[in-house]
Order: sequence, then C-alpha cells, then structure tokens
Amino acid sequence: MEQRDAGSDDLRQQAVALRRQGLSTRRIREELGIDNWTLRPLLAGEPPPEWTKRPRAKDDLRERARELRRQGWTYDRITAELGCSRSSVSLWVRDLPKPERQRRSREEASEIGKRAWEARLQTREAERQRTKGAARREIGVLTERELFIAGVALYWAEGSKDKPYARRERVVFVNSDPGVIRLYLAWLRLVGAPFERLRFAVMIHQGADARAAEEYWAELTGADESAFYKTTLKRHNPKTVRRNTGESYRGCLAVYVLQAADLYRRIEGTWYGIVEAAASAHDSAHLG
Repeated sequence: MEQRDAGSDDLRQQAVALRRQGLSTRRIREELGIDNWTLRPLLAGEPPPEWTKRPRAKDDLRERARELRRQGWTYDRITAELGCSRSSVSLWVRDLPKPERQRRSREEASEIGKRAWEARLQTREAERQRTKGAARREIGVLTERELFIAGVALYWAEGSKDKPYARRERVVFVNSDPGVIRLYLAWLRLVGAPFERLRFAVMIHQGADARAAEEYWAELTGADESAFYKTTLKRHNPKTVRRNTGESYRGCLAVYVLQAADLYRRIEGTWYGIVEAAASAHDSAHLG
C-alpha cells in the first residue's frame, strides 16, 4: 500500500473532507491509500459522522428519573424502574428535594433489587448488540485480498502444521463454529481448492446425537455423504463438567484437502510474509 506524507495539508484536507461525507475510517484509508497509523493524526479533532454516534437515550432517562424523584421515588426504585446505575440517578436528581424515608419489608427490598438487576442486564445486552451491529456494518464487502489474508490467518490458528521433525504438509482444518467453517470454505474456493478433493469428518462426544450432527454439517458444507469419513466419537471424562451439550451441540468438523502439499506451502509462506509485514509496520511506526 503506497504511503504518503502524514504532515501534508493537502492529505489532511482530503481525509477531513471524506470524513465529513460520512465515510468510515476504513473507507478513508482505502480511498487515500494510507494505513491507520497515518490516518489517525490527519483526523485529530475531527468528530465522527452522525451514523456512528450512539443515540442519546440517556436524555430521556434523565427526564424520567427527575419525574419519578418528584413523585417521591427513592434512588433504588428509580434504578430498578429505568435500568440505569445508582450513580447516574444521583447525578441527575441531586438538586431535587429528598423524599421521606419509608421502611420496606424484606420481600419488597428483594423485589426492587431483582428488578434493578434484570433491567441493568437488559441495558447491557442492548449496548452489546449496538456495538456488535456497528462493528458488523463496518466490514462491508470483503476484497479477495482481504479474504485471502483472513483465511491464511485463520488456518494458521486452527489448521494442522508441518514440523521439522515430522514432515506432514497436509491441509487439515478443525473447528466447531459454523461461521468459521463457512469462511474457511469460501477461502478454499478463492485459492482454487477443488471441491471434489475435500473430505470431511465429524468429531463429537459420546452420548450426543451423532447422526443429527452429521446431517447438520453435510447441509452446511453442501457435501455428499460419500465425502464424509467415519465419525469419531470422543470418550467423555466423567471428571470434566461439559457445557457444550444440548440440541445446539454438533461437535467439531474436520475439513481435509487431498493432494494439498503445494497449498500448504503457499499457506505457510504467506503466513510468514504477513508476520514480516506486520513487524515492519510496527517498527516503522515506532521509528517514525
């Protein structure tokens, strides 16, 4: 990726103009051909576009909290009702008169505490989903290069590797996450691995529904039953408390690529190229 002078006024003007058009930092980097280290100082002091900002839901909460306080509600009741923190309630209503203290039964206090905790959990979950959704939208469309690099990194984390003391240039990938398997299969298509040279095997604990797992993975991969090796049943250790149980547990799927020594060499070479490029970018940032 071609680098430009981060101190250039012209480059800063271009970056700011793109930001004000509502582009994400990722899109701006692509448009200008610069990396994140170069872009950050160019956008210093420039606010993010409106679509990235969180909704100002707390304004409504503040007004509601003040209304309840005027009705004589305590901090605990307001916290339970609105699902916000006690410190926030205190900040919002501290200028209002303090209501007369009322004695509550143990059951009432327990119920208030329970409602407060449930409301807080709902607020946290909504925040999680907002953050995840924004991050998901930020990705957009993957280029072939991005998919290629992502697939190599994924393989190096989860796939089999050659060792100097045991030369096994095989391409074998194992994972239990359906999303990971989908990404890996898309990557195999990108690198030109013929689908007819793929083989699969289910690995699942004893006592689970092995047949249902086989059907699930066959449907996800689109592979014929003849492409599956015999399922491996893993013996359960009674001392281990397993949480991956129930209907959603489908074990792991192993994906084998036959006659793949050359592909393995490409994966390993690319991986070390990624490592060297990342190290070089890190060193340049520190020296710069």
